[in-house]
Amino acid sequence: MHATVKDLRLQARALLAATQRGETVEITYRGKPCARLVGLAANQQEARPSRNPAFALWADREEMEDVDAEVRRLREPRTFGEND
Repeated sequence: MHATVKDLRLQARALLAATQRGETVEITYRGKPCARLVGLAANQQEARPSRNPAFALWADREEMEDVDAEVRRLREPRTFGEND
């Protein structure tokens, strides 16, 4: 399959779908080949972690039993006034 740089810009999703189907997409710039899109094999794709590794930052904090509750507390709006 051939595509221009403009096609890549405007139809990136369709070109990526073609690579997932096993096609190789050759990208041309001003009529000359400049790049090739090739899909990854199923065994080459990285396994996505089931949970964001950033959540482990608070794993060893004993005073924080419920991480979700702590995050909600941190996201509460702050009040600045004379009583603070």
